[in-house]
Amino acid sequence: MGERKVLNFFYPNDFDPTLIPRRKKPKNQQEVIRLMAPFNMTCVRCGEWIVRGKKFNAQKETCEEKYLGLDIFRFFIKCPKCGSEITFITDPKNADYAPERGATRNYEQWKAEREEKERLEKKKASAEEQNPMQALENRTLESKREMDLLDELEELKDANARKAHLSIESVLTQHGSVSEQLAEERRRAEEAEDEQLVRSIFRGAGAGSAGGSSVDGKAAGVFVKRIDEDWGEKKKKEVKRTSVGGGGAGAVSATDLLLLLLLLLLLLLLLLRPRPAPP
Repeated sequence: MGERKVLNFFYPNDFDPTLIPRRKKPKNQQEVIRLMAPFNMTCVRCGEWIVRGKKFNAQKETCEEKYLGLDIFRFFIKCPKCGSEITFITDPKNADYAPERGATRNYEQWKAEREEKERLEKKKASAEEQNPMQALENRTLESKREMDLLDELEELKDANARKAHLSIESVLTQHGSVSEQLAEERRRAEEAEDEQLVRSIFRGAGAGSAGGSSVDGKAAGVFVKRIDEDWGEKKKKEVKRTSVGGGGAGAVSATDLLLLLLLLLLLLLLLLRPRPAPP
């Protein structure tokens, strides 16, 4: 157990590790490694679907070709169903893997989107090289888009700064002041409406006692009953009959009593009208 932890090995003082001969490996010697499938693939021979991430005991070797001085490695695995050999290599250009023999790569949406994006970028670059005005227009649009993004970012920063200074007490105080203002405006409007109603009633009553219909009363929503044309003669006869019957000159007619009762009733309704409770 002590040897397993490399604690009891003795190294003399004159030990020189450079004198130990190194074993040279062949140039294209294959190494056995443990790896996972880098992409979804389908076996060409049996149609077995190999999912990405499936583990294999693979063999690794270095290819003769290189890409910009970078080595390209080849990996050998076997199909788990039929045992046929499948090989794939590294792709330093696209930072990916590419199938070589024995299997085909399944469709992947992200890979198609990346290829489409690269194709559009190349097309745009070629169009700008051929048309300088188009390149200038594209740069103008990009600068405008950047300016808009910066403006939006500044607005968001200002909004966050305003929210950072807010507190619960300030919000409640502001809400309470607004509610009080609304309640005061509502109370003033109700008082003005009541005052207008009372004035219209008094104007209608004055016009009715004079012997005509009140136009202002109708405009305010108060209807006054129209009096007959011979009301004056009937009134004279009633006064004369009353004086003859012994009522005296200070007698009160029935119409005046009716108008007085009507005014008292309206005033009582106004006083008993429920007021809305303040919020």
